Amino acid sequence: MAEHNDLGNLGEKRAAAYLVANGYTIRETNWKASSLELDIIAQKDDCLVIVEVKTRSNENFEHPEDAITSNKIRNIVNAANRYIFKFDWQGDTRFDVITVIPHGDESEIVHIEDAFLPPMY
Repeated sequence: MAEHNDLGNLGEKRAAAYLVANGYTIRETNWKASSLELDIIAQKDDCLVIVEVKTRSNENFEHPEDAITSNKIRNIVNAANRYIFKFDWQGDTRFDVITVIPHGDESEIVHIEDAFLPPMY
């Protein structure tokens, strides 16, 4: 389990560095609301960007963004709503997915903007 956590942490750090290099401000990492967690909360201009990071050790397994189930999307949206209300965010919000496949000191990074829309309840 520790190796899996280390890989996830590495992916989140590389995703955050990628975002900063591309003009985003990191507001939070691993933000928790009860049992829910958001990997990265970033901001670019007047848009709050909720980022789900998926990291895999190689490409032979399920592609990382395919691991985001409808239940996971609901949890991300619920946590994002709590963040938005807690900090009274008034701007736009979008949900992105960043996939990270580390290759030594480098990583293959794919950034999918507007990866999903919040489900209608």
